[in-house]
Order: sequence, then structure tokens, then C-alpha cells
Amino acid sequence: MSDEEEKKERQISWKDVSRFSWHYWRPNKWLGAGAAMLMLASVSMDAIVPVYTGKIVDAMTNHAPGETVAWNAAWAAFWAFTLLAFLHQILRIGSMFFWNAFAVKNLHAIVTDGLHKVQRFSSDWHANTFAGGTVRKITRGMWAMDTFEDTILMGLLPAITIMIGVTIMLSIKLPLVGLGAGVMILFYCAVSIWMSVKILAPRFIASADADTKVGATLADIITGNPTVKSFGAESREDRIFLGVADAWRQKSFRAWQTGVTADAARSVFRLLMMASMIATTIYLWKVAKATPGDIVLVITTFFIIGGYLRDIGMHISHLQRSVSDMEDVILFWMRKDDVVDSDGSVPLVVKPSRRRDMIAFDKVGFKYPNGGKYIYENMSLDIGAGEKLALVGPSGSGKSTFVKLIQRLYNVTDGQIRIDGQDIANVTQESLRQQIALVPQDPTLFHRSLSDNIAYGCPGATMEDIVAAAKKAFAHEFIETLPKGYDTLVGERGVKLSGGERQRVAIARAILANAPILILDEATSSLDSISEHYIQLALQELMKDRTTITVAHRLSTIQKADRILVFDKGEIIEQGDHASLMARPHSRYKALYEMQALELVPDYDGEAEEDKRLVSVAE
Repeated sequence: MSDEEEKKERQISWKDVSRFSWHYWRPNKWLGAGAAMLMLASVSMDAIVPVYTGKIVDAMTNHAPGETVAWNAAWAAFWAFTLLAFLHQILRIGSMFFWNAFAVKNLHAIVTDGLHKVQRFSSDWHANTFAGGTVRKITRGMWAMDTFEDTILMGLLPAITIMIGVTIMLSIKLPLVGLGAGVMILFYCAVSIWMSVKILAPRFIASADADTKVGATLADIITGNPTVKSFGAESREDRIFLGVADAWRQKSFRAWQTGVTADAARSVFRLLMMASMIATTIYLWKVAKATPGDIVLVITTFFIIGGYLRDIGMHISHLQRSVSDMEDVILFWMRKDDVVDSDGSVPLVVKPSRRRDMIAFDKVGFKYPNGGKYIYENMSLDIGAGEKLALVGPSGSGKSTFVKLIQRLYNVTDGQIRIDGQDIANVTQESLRQQIALVPQDPTLFHRSLSDNIAYGCPGATMEDIVAAAKKAFAHEFIETLPKGYDTLVGERGVKLSGGERQRVAIARAILANAPILILDEATSSLDSISEHYIQLALQELMKDRTTITVAHRLSTIQKADRILVFDKGEIIEQGDHASLMARPHSRYKALYEMQALELVPDYDGEAEEDKRLVSVAE
């Protein structure tokens, strides 16, 4: 199941959002609590300020100018007002110190956990998902979490607190005004929530999805730039991206315009609320139930709560938008890994070859996690230590799955696979894969130095070790010709190197990893004859004293294999060395070999075709 299909299948709930948020808030809860408490104390100063503005006015209107009582009352109210304003700023600054520490710790945890989680998703998930889209989802989710927690703890919580406080204060001082204000505030908040959930949310979710597609398409086009240039397809790709960008523009404009309309409606309601509160207070003054100071109190109070009411509408919109943007990263967090280490898993330790069998399939049955028919049923096979094994068969015959099961990219459905006598279901995935070196047909290199790429499977390797491995892989010569030698950055996915050079770097990496098991995905199938010659020499060095499994696309490259397995529809229909299979009457291998030698059939590209099939049924 692709990421987008999973998203359509399950929309996150507020319970999911709460669980996700608390997961990251809990380790830093005292920082968050400190920030929230100081902010609440700060805004409480705002709630008290109108009382003292009213007292100043009453002191000035109830007494003649210059009277000592009026003078003292006015100055007392003034100093109280000033002190409250000062405390408000001090508490707010203190709150931000706590808040900055709280927020940055959470953002750091989300982005690092996001990478940790995504790296452990299945290879089929990655094959079926845009890398650029995944990056955008994690980073957008990180900043959405920042907006979410800022809105909850530093926006809505203070706003709700001050509105409750002001309503209580007005109800005590002017019950009719306080009751009316409370009812209007509740109505305003209810309508704001309804608009955000029912109207704004769907449009901002659509905008966020379009934004993800923009990032994914950009990354795909930029990554494929060499292919784009080779076909002179820049204008075509411009048109493709223009269509994606136009879809984003339309959805985002619609969402933003809806937000502006909602804000306008809320603004009109706030004006009506202000008018009704002031009119009611003037009426109370007329009937001698309110003083001029009370009128100033109500006006000042409204300007304070009016700002919070305006902000509460904005906060609810931000809250809904942040939840929409967090949706993908929450789904990542909730997603269960396809393959997990069992309780009590131990590291795989492959001892120096004392055993006859390195890899054993014991009555293995396998079908994909989403169900369907079995690919393998009751397969048993032993691969000897140091044996050179080749896998042959048409696309979809089971070669790729065979290799993936050894790497434990899937769990077997029945039976077990053992390496050096240890069930791989009971060992850690990391230790298992550290015992296997893989040289794929199209190796991936990181945009790092050549020395970093070669040492990837052996992080503690010295420069002498790196150079020695490069020499064995026949890579040292071309590396030395580069301007910065081993410090040369290879570009994204190794784009600065030729195919043959990338292969030799990958072989050097495998040599340095020094794993007892080697998997080769026909490392020479797409190279020129000179590069192939060097690669074959390097592979001979690499295969020494290692159990080697070669996925064969060209049958001419596996004549020296100790044993060849011929797959068809998940079954091993023939096995033996090249000579015995060629001598066998009606041999499927012999027929395929002769047809390929006469160029009547293309090289097997079974892996590529099988990977497409795997992707189509992934998850």
C-alpha cells in the first residue's frame, strides 16, 4: 500500500493527534508547563488592567480637580496600572525562555524520529513513494507541530483563560454586561470551531496534499535532470510541473480565500459584540447603575478581549491547518513496521567457516503481507559456506524474493531461514544485514566523499584500509586522477561518476565491509567491455572466501558458478553447475542459454520486472 493510499484509508482523529503530541511533550513537560504558567500569569495582568483604568476615570470624575482624595486615588490606580504592565512584560519574557527550550527540543525529536521511522519502512514502500514528498512531509510536519503546540499552549490557553476571567469580572461588576459578553463569546467560539472543522479544514488538507505533490514532482524532475537533458525534454517537464503547480495554486487560493472570508465574518461579529456591550453600559449609566469609569472599563475590556477573540479565530484556523499538515508525519509515527526485531533478538555472529552450510532454507513458505497465493511453498535448500550460487529465471519467477528473504526484508510465512545455524527471525536486523554485502546493478552512492562512500560498510576504517579496498576493486587508479582524489564529492546518487566507476566504488565498499555473504545483482550487465573487464577482476577478488549469490541476467557471466538454480513460478525446477545443466536433455537452462547466446532473447532483466511486481502488491 502506498503512502497516499494509506492516507485515504485512514484519516487521523483528534485522539491520534493528542497521543502524538503528548508523546513529544511528555519528556519536556516541565518546560512546557513553566512556559504555559508564566504566560497565564502574564495575560492575567491584562484582565486586571481595565479595572484600574476605570478607577482612574472615576477618581477624576467623582471629585473636583486638585482634591487630595482624587489625586491620591488617581495616582494609586496609575501606579497599579504601570506595575501590572511591567509584570506583564517580565512574565511574558520569562515564558518565552521556557518556551524556546521546549519547542526546539520537540522539533529536534520529531525530525530525528521521522528519519528513524522512515528508514525502517520496507524497501517496497520506498520504491512506491517519492523521496522528495517524504522529505517534505517530515519537514512540514515538524513545523506544523511547532504551530500546533504554540497555538495550544501560547495562544488558545491564554485566550480562553482571559476570556473566562474577564467574563467573571464583568459579571461581578456589571452582571447584565458580563452575562451578555459570556453568551456572545461562547457563540463566537462555537461558530469559529464549526467553520474551521467543516469549511476550512477540507480545503487546507487539499492544499497540503497539493503542496506535497509539488515538492515530490520537483525532486523527481531535478533528480532525473541527466535523463531530461539527454532527451531534450526540459520544455516537456516544465509543462508537467506547470500542471502540478497550477493544481496547487487553485487549491491554495481557494483555501486562503475561504480563510479571508471566515476572518471577515468573525470581524463583523466582533464589531456587533462591541457595540452591544458599550450600548448596554451606556444604558446602565443612564439609569444610574454604572459610572463613567464602568464605561471606560467595558471599552478597555472589549479592546483586550477583542484582540483575543480575533486571535482565537486565527488560532482555531492555525490549529486546524497544523493538524492537516501534521497528518502525514502522524501516520508515519502510527505505522507499524513490516519487519520488527522480536523480543530477545540477539546479534547474528557468523563464526569462521566451521560449518558446511552457511545458509539454509528449511521448509520455507512465503506470501506477501497483503495476502494472496504463496510464492514459495515448502522450499528447502542448503547453501554451503564459500559456495558460489547463481539464480536464473524469467521475470516474476522468485529470484528477487529469494534474495529479499535472506536479507529479511520480509518475514517468511512458514518455516525458517538459518544463517550459520541461527534462525534469522531471532537475530537483530542490523546485525543480519551487516553480515551481507550487496552490489546491485545500479549502486547508490551518497553525495559525500569517495572515502566516505567506500567506508560506508566499515565506518571505523583507516585511510590505508580504504585505499587497499579501492585497489582490490580496481578503483584506485581513476580515483587518483580526480582533482581531490578520495576527498572528491560524487554528487547526488554518484552522478559525477560513470556507471563503471560507481560499480567499482560499490565493490570496494563491499570488500571493506568484509561480510561473509555476498549478493551480486549482475554488476556488469549494463557496462561497456572495458569497464566490464575491470569489474569482473574486482568481483573475483571480492568473491574469495565468501558465500556468493548472483542474480543472473546474462547467463554467460555465471558459467563458473558452483551451482545454478533455475527458478520458475516460485519453484526451483533445475539445479547444478553449468556443465551438468548443459548436458541435461530438455534442460530449461540449456534452452535459455542457447537462445540468449544466439541473441534470440534479451538478457534477463528479471529483477527489474520483479521489483515492479513487488511494488504493485507492496504492503
